[in-house]
Amino acid sequence: MLNLAVLLEDSARRNPDDDAVVLGAERLTYAELDTRANQIAHLLTTRGVEPGGRVALSCPNLPEFLIVYYGILKAGAVVVPLNILLRPREIAYHLTDSEADFYFCFEGTAELPMGEYGHEGFQQAPGCRDMVLITADPQAPSPYPGVDTLARAVAAQPAAFDTITRRADDTAVILYTSGTTGRPKGAELTHTNMVMNALTANRLFDNRPDRHDTHLVTLPLFHSFGQTIHMNAGVSVGATLVLLPRFDAATALRTLADERITFFAGVPTMYWGLLQAVDAHVDVERIAGTLRKAVSGGAALPIDILSRFAQRFGVQILEGYGLSETSPLALFADPDRDPRPGSIGIPVWGIEARLIDAKWHTVTGVGEIGEIALRGHNVMKGYHNRPEATAEVMRDGWFRTGDLARRDADGFYYIVDRAKDMIVRGGFNVYPREIEEVLVTHPAVSLAAVIGIPDSHYGEEIKAVVVPEAGTTITENELIAWCRQQLAAYKYPRTIEFTATLPMTASGKILKRELAATHGATVAADSAADTSSGA
Repeated sequence: MLNLAVLLEDSARRNPDDDAVVLGAERLTYAELDTRANQIAHLLTTRGVEPGGRVALSCPNLPEFLIVYYGILKAGAVVVPLNILLRPREIAYHLTDSEADFYFCFEGTAELPMGEYGHEGFQQAPGCRDMVLITADPQAPSPYPGVDTLARAVAAQPAAFDTITRRADDTAVILYTSGTTGRPKGAELTHTNMVMNALTANRLFDNRPDRHDTHLVTLPLFHSFGQTIHMNAGVSVGATLVLLPRFDAATALRTLADERITFFAGVPTMYWGLLQAVDAHVDVERIAGTLRKAVSGGAALPIDILSRFAQRFGVQILEGYGLSETSPLALFADPDRDPRPGSIGIPVWGIEARLIDAKWHTVTGVGEIGEIALRGHNVMKGYHNRPEATAEVMRDGWFRTGDLARRDADGFYYIVDRAKDMIVRGGFNVYPREIEEVLVTHPAVSLAAVIGIPDSHYGEEIKAVVVPEAGTTITENELIAWCRQQLAAYKYPRTIEFTATLPMTASGKILKRELAATHGATVAADSAADTSSGA
């Protein structure tokens, strides 16, 4: 029997008075965090959420994310974290597909009215029977009839709760990820997956309770990377998590110095931003004097950024690789060996990796290219309610990632291409098929193909090539504005080009490789297999 919430409960017993979460002037100790999570568990059980029930959560990097996350687990339920940039149509889909029967949603801001989007999506998902609004002001009333605020909902709930134990292979978290041939899929990660991946992170980065590490958490906690590397791994050793709801390089640099941060993880664009923001007002020596570990994932880190960061702050950035389906840690640079810039490292403890061809045969030659396949304690149990999609990517415990790599003579892996059309924009995975399906619902769009084009800031930017519907007129700016209303902010195309035709095969498949040659895009081969998200 096991429950991921034990990571919090153990630290609350060992270090009840230590700071667990910091957001500006707000500080929660481990005892306070555990108590508030207990109240969430009571709330859920009294409102009929049963063990194994799915509970969705839309929340940026606020203390409430951890409070609700661990409270859901304590109640024996399954956490379904949602990207905070989703729009109502997308929220409704995720609530329905996950079969969530309860939904916690932060109210958001004027610029990003998450509560408004969440409530609209909730109303479009009849199977989700209850919603609670997380408000910045605990005294603020809910603007939605029948929807409680979090403060009101937990006001009378007890401080103690007997956590409901689960089987080790029961689902703890469903993380949504997309493929190039369908709508987002929910990767079911078990309590074993999540606990082992957190402990593996601690083993890899030498995180220990006696270190009293302080993490700067700029990675979104709804994403697999931040959820494991920072939250679950950090909480398990009693670290202090300093939260930034939104990454701003200047603010991050001040926080690195003021809070004496020892552990930082980010995507390449964050490291680029930190280097760009360094000026005479930044206490580089103070930052370098405390920062002991820097970790990068989500996209390839340019060697120039890696070298400049090491020179400026005296810390070698460790690069790794993983996916939502692998909890996410799978391969990482070995801190005790040459990190080999440009490499995604070697398999982490307890994980096997190999390169395979399209028929699952192992590719053995040094330098020969194959698709990365993984097996171990980190691999998901499958996609929620999608046995066929699961069967496509899993065999005998092995999970095929869809990413192409080579391996050197010492066993270090190097990504060379993606066996899919996925676009990585600023560390977020964007799937062309989803955008294309939205585009063709516009009355002025007959056909659309979405590709990634090189971008100096985000790594890749999103471009749509559109065939207009006959007899209609629409401008690029008008269609982009429409897409912004339909898609999360990181998904909508920034550039749209109109064309009379798209290159196709005889069977009618769009030749994205040919589009790539024409538009300077970064798509993979047209025959690429469908796989899921990178971490």
